[in-house]
Amino acid sequence: MTQRVELATVMDRLAVDGLITDYAVAVDDGDWEAYRRLFTHDGRADYRSAGGIEGNARDVAVWLADSLGVFPMRQHLIVNRRVRFEVLERDTGDTARVQADYINPMGTTAPDFVCGGRYAFALVRTDDGWRLREVIVREKWRRLPDRAAAPVIN
Repeated sequence: MTQRVELATVMDRLAVDGLITDYAVAVDDGDWEAYRRLFTHDGRADYRSAGGIEGNARDVAVWLADSLGVFPMRQHLIVNRRVRFEVLERDTGDTARVQADYINPMGTTAPDFVCGGRYAFALVRTDDGWRLREVIVREKWRRLPDRAAAPVIN
């Protein structure tokens, strides 16, 4: 590899990593317009393993807004990111796949619902930079609030 190719790969890796971080921030902040802009025009998301829906990014953003609205406190952590660049139409590095683990505490004033699992992100380089073509959530576990220990509110 030449230094130019190595530098381009590092720059792509940073851009892809930034996009994944932007995804987490958009979900946590409830910025659904920003969420939609992260996807290609035909981008899709699949939250079925977490009890959600699968569909185009626009429809999924509406579902997320409705579903996550009951949790004003969200802190979505995406870790252990594995990035692989792939070939699209004989050009190296125009697509990427990211596998990353997540932990997602949510609640009203403190995290009383926590879930974790693994994401599979498919990305493509566009004229506007890297964008999400597909997001698949594979929830592995969840911890629900302990209702017995919850305070009674009258």
